[in-house]
Amino acid sequence: MDLPFDGAISRYFRETAPKAIRKAIESDDGNDILTKSYPYREEMKKKDYEAAMDRLQRQLVRLQADVKATGKRIVVLFEGRDAAGKGGTIDVMRANLNPRVANVVALASPSDREKGQWYFQRYIDWLPAAGEMAMFDRSWYNRGIVEKVFGFCTDDQRAKFFDQLPHFENMLVSEGIVLIKLWLEVGRAEQLKRFLDREQDPLKQWKLSAVDVDGLAKWDEYSVAIDETFARSHVKKAPWTVILSDDKKRARIAAIQTLLNAVDFNGKDKDLIGKPDKSICGGPELRQKD
Repeated sequence: MDLPFDGAISRYFRETAPKAIRKAIESDDGNDILTKSYPYREEMKKKDYEAAMDRLQRQLVRLQADVKATGKRIVVLFEGRDAAGKGGTIDVMRANLNPRVANVVALASPSDREKGQWYFQRYIDWLPAAGEMAMFDRSWYNRGIVEKVFGFCTDDQRAKFFDQLPHFENMLVSEGIVLIKLWLEVGRAEQLKRFLDREQDPLKQWKLSAVDVDGLAKWDEYSVAIDETFARSHVKKAPWTVILSDDKKRARIAAIQTLLNAVDFNGKDKDLIGKPDKSICGGPELRQKD
């Protein structure tokens, strides 16, 4: 079978990946949590996950009905390293929602015309109208992290972004939009394991990109850019929620709980929703360093 990018991910694993990362992946039996600092050693049991998810899905449907009836506007940003589980979490969150109410926004690289616009301009068209919820699979935070790491923007452009960012998000919040910023944090070994799985699976190879491949060796550069971004954008009116996502099941539950707890809606049952697991869901201080 031909591998995408001529097997660059497998080659990185064999020849370049840090020894500790290779060892963790090689010793994995399929159910292990590879990140040592992760608070659980095994993934959540399927039956427990399905029971919790059933309750949360029912609450999501109630939220949707209330959003449509009252004209609420919700924006949920999904950010995180590549393979952190953003797409899968979005899929689960909107599985039973009407796409006319809950829209997914996944913008491609900007066109030449968009590159000549105000940076935030192309995102504004995708903000929700009354009775809508927009889920951004990556967002304006590309400039703070990905564009910095790969040199897609200048230092002056990034500085201007951080200068304008609080004003932009303050306008959204003051306009009455509920803004929820989620960061899914995955460990280095787990990320590489997921990339290897995608490389070998013909049904998932489409998820890989040149940025994924080139970014494998840029873990530390990403870490610096992420820390800088949190320092400049984690504020009271628009805080970040960091979710450790080495266990996708626990991460998805925490993400949905964060959304449901952030919005008042008709039929909300706080006991059914529950509170996110504090050991995997919190502020930027929770972010894993290994």
